[in-house]
Amino acid sequence: MSTTPARLSPARLTTRQFVLLAQLDRDRSVLRAADAVGMSQPAASKLLRELEKTLGVPLFERHARGVEPTPYGEIVMRHAHSVLAEIRRAQEEVEALKRGERLKVAIGSVLSPATDLLPMAISMLEREHPRMQVSVEIDTSRPLVARLLQGRLDLVIGRVLDAEHADVLRVEPLAEEPHHLIARAGHPLTQRRRLRVADLVDHTWVMPAAESILRERVEAMFLQRGLRLPARIVESGSLPLITNLLRRTDMLVALPEEVVRPYCEAGMLAVLPIDLQVRMDSFGLITRRGHPPSRAAVAALRALGEAAQTVYRARPAAATR
Repeated sequence: MSTTPARLSPARLTTRQFVLLAQLDRDRSVLRAADAVGMSQPAASKLLRELEKTLGVPLFERHARGVEPTPYGEIVMRHAHSVLAEIRRAQEEVEALKRGERLKVAIGSVLSPATDLLPMAISMLEREHPRMQVSVEIDTSRPLVARLLQGRLDLVIGRVLDAEHADVLRVEPLAEEPHHLIARAGHPLTQRRRLRVADLVDHTWVMPAAESILRERVEAMFLQRGLRLPARIVESGSLPLITNLLRRTDMLVALPEEVVRPYCEAGMLAVLPIDLQVRMDSFGLITRRGHPPSRAAVAALRALGEAAQTVYRARPAAATR
């Protein structure tokens, strides 16, 4: 098969092909995918051959157990999910407008901005658009960006960590995210006048998942000083669980101060006197290029921009402590 595609006309692509591709991504079997979308296996195979001929590249490798996407197939399947999501959202918006129902926006956010920026922006939206329905997902950047690319989210407050997404995403930087050492109020280390990283090795730490950027940077904090890694670790990204663990034990965690500020002000947790020099890259507002945002998403982006001017106005001074 030629790997030099002819100039592609969108008219040569069909919704049935996108539906089949999305189902193939789930099933990795032409037979099962064809059955799921209500067509015969020969018809499904013909659709795939036509699409590969149109694009001029192989999309799948066939084997006895089913099919595996080629790098070209991964790209096309990702866009198939996005196209179908856009069609569904258009239908939902039209039907909602016909029924006089509220606008909807789906926002994804990493932990830190979900504690201050996002609540302020949602409060603004509630005042300005009282009938708008806002759904929020809290997660790490990679899965949130994946859902954004699939059209399941309208926008993300997070980071673009993969270079392959740089050309398809638009990022408006908001703020850096310095991390501090957090423990319960009354933790034995709070009595120390001067703390060193070496003093932290023998304590139990609450850490994010091993594949996360934050986990890598916390571990690098020890390794760069020639220290061994803490032997006792609890893995979790759940803020309610983390704060309760800290309150009930002598565990330690690296978190942005603003995430736990209410607990510190209530005398339950404390920021320990040490500069961990653990900082995450700036996070920002992430949207997809070439996909005009819905009316609800435009309103959400405007509210987030206004809230960011208030929330992060004094952040640079705090970030250098």
